[in-house]
Amino acid sequence: MRRQRGFSLLELLVALAVFSLLSVMAYGGLRSVLQAKQQTDQAATRLQQLQSAMLFLERDVEQLAARPIRDEYGDVQPALQRADASSLALTRAGWSNPTGRPRSTLQRVAYVLDTDRLVRLSWQVLDRAQDSEPYRTVLLEGVRTLTVRLLDENRQWQEAWPPQGDHWPAWILPLAVEVTLELDDWGEIKRTFKVPSGPALVQQPPDNGGEQG
Repeated sequence: MRRQRGFSLLELLVALAVFSLLSVMAYGGLRSVLQAKQQTDQAATRLQQLQSAMLFLERDVEQLAARPIRDEYGDVQPALQRADASSLALTRAGWSNPTGRPRSTLQRVAYVLDTDRLVRLSWQVLDRAQDSEPYRTVLLEGVRTLTVRLLDENRQWQEAWPPQGDHWPAWILPLAVEVTLELDDWGEIKRTFKVPSGPALVQQPPDNGGEQG
């Protein structure tokens, strides 16, 4: 009978070396795929957060209402107000009321930069009392700066609203709102939102100054 011959020690070592090399290559490829998937998921989540924040801004601006409010001290605040470089406050219409509660369909909201977070504030009432606290919603993190400009009836960009200098009524609205966000990872993001009712309200005050608009 033919004698059976096994592997030599050298052949076994060569086989183990080849198997180890293939294993390292396969692990490296798998690791690269997993890292790429993780980065893709993070980018998709970040994009979704940015789109959601811009959607909130777009809906609020496009439903601007020419309704000034009174703050917790009883002072009249404009329908749209930009007091400093990193804040925007406005009265919006279309506040849904699915439960039929006896309240207005108008709502006062504000956008502020809290450290590195873009926060949306919303109040349950228009004319606030001293104990009226806003509901806070964090829309986006990793925000370095928030800059807002507003387009007046003369097609001039204003850094403050109502514009400084002349006497402007509290109900006046701009023609457009430009929002610029500087993000830690994606740099500068700029969006311009048109105010549909802005041009019509430049010349005349709102018909109804009450909460039920």
